[in-house]
Amino acid sequence: MSLNTAHANSGVLIHAGECILLFCNNVTLDFSGGHQAEMKGNKTGRLFLTTHRMIFLNSDAKDKMQSFSFPFVTMSEVELEQPIFGANFIKGKVRAQDNGGWVGEAKFKLHFKHGGAIDFGQAMLKASQMASRNGPPSAPPAYVAPNGGFYPAPPPAYTPPPNGYYGWTPPTNVFPDQPAANSVFMTDMPPPYPGINGYNGYASASAPPQQAMQPTAAQAKAMEAAQSAYYDPNRPQCAYVPPPAYYEPPPAYHDASKKDQ
Repeated sequence: MSLNTAHANSGVLIHAGECILLFCNNVTLDFSGGHQAEMKGNKTGRLFLTTHRMIFLNSDAKDKMQSFSFPFVTMSEVELEQPIFGANFIKGKVRAQDNGGWVGEAKFKLHFKHGGAIDFGQAMLKASQMASRNGPPSAPPAYVAPNGGFYPAPPPAYTPPPNGYYGWTPPTNVFPDQPAANSVFMTDMPPPYPGINGYNGYASASAPPQQAMQPTAAQAKAMEAAQSAYYDPNRPQCAYVPPPAYYEPPPAYHDASKKDQ
């Protein structure tokens, strides 16, 4: 995750080849556990689901946090909440990228003022699951600022293929709006982490699935665990994303015993 790296000219800034799947306005973002001053308080703005991540864009031009990037590889323990009293929301944890503007881990909540939290959350989990098949979970890559300028993104960047991705279509019927053409900008830098189509966002509607390299036993186990990061259709209000493989395991028993001696 990186702070204030995904905006330009009051619009959203995406990588070359990255595609916006869903767009939703009037979303509130709230953090807890983060120690950055920019992350304090409720933020209201626009939320983008792309082939590689979620992006929050603040509507308040005076706020210290203008954008927040949630690459799929940095999120864990995502849940879709349907409280008896109150609006539905998405919650989870996000881990910082090196050089991304902050350090550590924080919890987040996303409230959708006009509804659609469950549909958006299910789509995000599905996209994350598909992206995990293009590479084993790994440590979030260090953020690297674009080495060139940016330019208005071409239409494929915010127009997903009409037939979806390998049999799955984002719920654009629930989120029919698209960002204005003059509010989406692109850098020539490719995504540094895998997405639905590997490290590229665009896809032809008729393109065959990519041939993946044969994973090792450890990678296969990690990807199998990552595929559980989806929701139970019979319990759409609840979902769990296991922590990525880069989380440090607890110390072995004999190591822990040595510390106590």
